Order: sequence, then C-alpha cells, then structure tokens
Amino acid sequence: MTDFAALPLRPELKLALDQANFTEMTPIQEESLPALLAGRDVIAQAKTGSGKTAAFALSLLQSLDASQTTLQALVLCPTRELADQISREIRMLARKIPNVKVLTLCGGVTLRPHLASLAHMPHIAVGTPGRILELLEKDALKLTELKILVLDEADRMLDMGFIESISDILRRAPTARQTLLFSATYPPEIRRISSQFQNDPLSVTVESTLNAQECVQQFYELPVSQKAAALAAILSELQPRSALVFCNTRHSVKDLADDLHQRGFSVSAFHGDLDQRERDEMLVCFANQSARVLIATDVAARGLDIQDLPLVVNFDLASDADAHTHRIGRTARAGAHGVAITLVAAADKRRVEAFEAALSQRFVWHTAPSGKAQPLQAEYQTLAVDAGRQDKLRAGDLLGALTAGAGLSAQDIGKIDVFPTRSYVAIKSARFNTALNQLKTGKIKGRSFRVRKIS
Repeated sequence: MTDFAALPLRPELKLALDQANFTEMTPIQEESLPALLAGRDVIAQAKTGSGKTAAFALSLLQSLDASQTTLQALVLCPTRELADQISREIRMLARKIPNVKVLTLCGGVTLRPHLASLAHMPHIAVGTPGRILELLEKDALKLTELKILVLDEADRMLDMGFIESISDILRRAPTARQTLLFSATYPPEIRRISSQFQNDPLSVTVESTLNAQECVQQFYELPVSQKAAALAAILSELQPRSALVFCNTRHSVKDLADDLHQRGFSVSAFHGDLDQRERDEMLVCFANQSARVLIATDVAARGLDIQDLPLVVNFDLASDADAHTHRIGRTARAGAHGVAITLVAAADKRRVEAFEAALSQRFVWHTAPSGKAQPLQAEYQTLAVDAGRQDKLRAGDLLGALTAGAGLSAQDIGKIDVFPTRSYVAIKSARFNTALNQLKTGKIKGRSFRVRKIS
C-alpha cells in the first residue's frame, strides 16, 4: 500500500493531498500511517526529509473535531524554525477543514502575544518545550482534552537540554492519549522516555532517505590552516546558487564568515547569539538568494526548512556518522541532485574511516582546487517593511507599490515573504536603491510604513 488514496482518510484530507500533488507515500508514511490512524502509539526512527511531518499531521487532523474549541494535539520540537515548518505543513493539510486553529508557541519572543492568542484555545499547538511548559505553568495552555502528543526530533531536544521540560509536559498530559515519538537516533534516553510514556508502541525504522545516485559526496584532506582558502576555491569553482556550510562551534562559524566576507563572498553566520528577528531575517535572505552562503552549527541549523539546496559543505567533520548523514541529507531531496563536500584534517582521517564502516560506504577523495577565488555575489538584496498580515498587507500590494511608481518591472523583484508583522522583498541589486527610495517616499495601499535594508 503506497498510495494515499488507500488510506481511510477523511475527504477533506484527501482533497488537500490531491491539491498538493501528494499521491505516493514515503516509506515512513507507508509503515506508520495505518497504526497512526488507528490511534496506536508509534516510535519511529526517521531523518529530515523522510516525510514524517505529513505522517503525524495527517494522524492528528484525522481525529480532530474542529467544532470543539479545545487543544486536541500538541507537537513538541527543538527549535522555532522547525516549529514554523511543522505549523505550515499542518495548515496546508488542514486547509479544507473549516476553522482549524494552529498556534506556534516558541521562546525568543515575549509571552504577551502568546497569552493574547490563547484567549481562544487552538486545536493544535506546535512549540518548543521551554515555552510550552511556561504557558502550562501559567495555566494559559490546557491539556485536559489533549488526544495526541508528538515529540519530533526527540534526540535533538535531549541534546539541547530539554529532557526535564519534556518529562514534565508528558506527566501533565492526560494518560488516555496517543503519544508519537520521532527521532533520527535511538540513544538510551529516548528508549527510556518511550518505555515510561508510551503504551505498546509500534516501532518503525526507516533507512536514510539519502540517495547516493542523487547526492554526490566529495572528501578533501588538507591542513586546518588551508581549509578556508580551499572552501573559497571550491565555492568559486562550483558557483552554487546557494550553499549551507557546517561548523562545529559558533566561534568557528563567526571566524569562517568573517574570512569569506573579506574574500568578497555573500555570506551569513547563523548561530545561537542571534536574537529571533535576526535569525528569521537571515533565513529569509538565504531563501530569497540575497545571501549565497549560510554558515551554521548543527544546533543552529536544526529544523531549517531550506528548499532545493544544491550544496552542503562540512567545514568541520560531524560528530558521528548519523550527524554526517543528517547534514548531507539536506541536499538531493525530493529527487533533486546535490553535492556534499567534507573537508578533513589529517587528525580526523580515522574518524572518517569509522563513518565508512558505519554507513557501509567507501568515500571518494579529491584534491582541492587552487587558484584565485571568484567570490559568490548575491543577485538580490532584501528590503524589510514593518507591516504584514496583521496590517492586511499582501504580496500583491508590495508588488504593485514597486512596479507602479518606481519604474521597476516584475523581473526586478524576487521572492516576497509576508509575515504577521513584517514583510520582506528581494530586489535585484542593480535596482535596489530605486526600490528602497520608492517605498520610503511613497505609500503602500495608501499608507506609509517604515522601510529598511537588511544588511
């Protein structure tokens, strides 16, 4: 059974799947959905890109009663970025079910807007353990009618120190519930949580979705002192539309970003010292091609929803084979082709051999290119408008304001993102100042808003 049509789904979900062109199930969906829809607890080993979000989203929406204004499903995940991604997918699948309220509840912002949103209880809440527990302790979030509780990327939540918060939330939830646990790895702590809080769960293990034919891996051995120059040369030679580069520490992230910036590259450093707005804006710029290279740690990059990523680089070697696979699995997704490059110091060569043994692969080694680097420059720059959906602003309003009075054409304008209180527009670099001046001095829907450039 590989076709969604074979599942006993409510008509609204089948229609949403058809409109999203979801027809054939991924392995994790095929193996878990019958049990999920039957109300059984599930513990599943599945990595990013496996289709697990759609699996549990369909399960919780299948049992949802939208006529009852109670919290019926709670999804816990490690980061704001992953929570946003999950919420978007749930809303997409729920769009044919009237009046479904989905709230994203994460730290990094004040409690006030969350408390205001919870004046009317959502049907589904998606959030990080710390913020969810905080709202439970204030009695702003009520679990009395909860039917399903999902732990997504549970191993990463434990790595980030959320074990006590997760256990506290699980103890507060009704015992008569369905508990779903998704994790890329099965460390002992995950098994302990499963044995303590799940009831006879179905165990599902899905092999990595990484397709060796679609993802080309290349390994380079070189001294640590030559890594930055080698990376610049590799990026220059490949000229990828965008590249995600992994370092092991935030200090390394900052140093490498400074180095590439001095070499003339369009680069952003994504790390834990950024506030939430800076993180959001950096991801917007990377997605709309205002930044060509994004450098991040594993923790900072957890849950990033980056579509159609052609290149991943391990500037520092991952901690283990699972982490390595998780990193490179961000490219060559959904049938697309991609390249994964790993730079290896001599001291790490033995660890790479352990990766080969664990993954039953033989890696291919290359010589780093030499010569003068040709920096990756961004085609676009991003301007921010301090207004969004709450101001009844739409993408078409921004496009109209730019093309009507500034002499810009639609070809000068790239991706437009509209969020609740802010909007972002990618503009071709050659036309950016014209666009910025137009929105600063002109009006959008007859109103003036603060406009700024994102550096």
